[in-house]
Amino acid sequence: MTATHEGTDTNAPLLPQDSSIEDALLQCILKSLDDSKAEEIVSLDLAGKTSVADFMVVASGRSHRHVGAVTDHLLRDLKEAGYGNARVEGLPHCDWVLVDIGDAIIHIFRPEVRGFYNVEKMWSTETTEPTQYIG
Repeated sequence: MTATHEGTDTNAPLLPQDSSIEDALLQCILKSLDDSKAEEIVSLDLAGKTSVADFMVVASGRSHRHVGAVTDHLLRDLKEAGYGNARVEGLPHCDWVLVDIGDAIIHIFRPEVRGFYNVEKMWSTETTEPTQYIG
């Protein structure tokens, strides 16, 4: 794959992002969630599955207040790490908070909501049942 630079006729290959940066980001997220006492933390590698993000992290908080506190702590840690432009959805209600920082998407759920939506299953590659096509 190549990218054309605006104003030139030169084509340059698109280089994959440095994996050490991605690893450092993932470790920052996991450490923040662990420090906040988030529960059932799962990270999913999305590379090659979607262009939305490189990985997804799913975690649970024990209550509305805990989900909000975990999210606030994560946003502070991300800002300190240079990811201050995070987009956040669901913070006022704190049933399901989504934090999108471009390279990663973090979902923080209350346990009941997490069980209902089962986001990990939707994005996992391991399936025991054949795909059923409708139509």
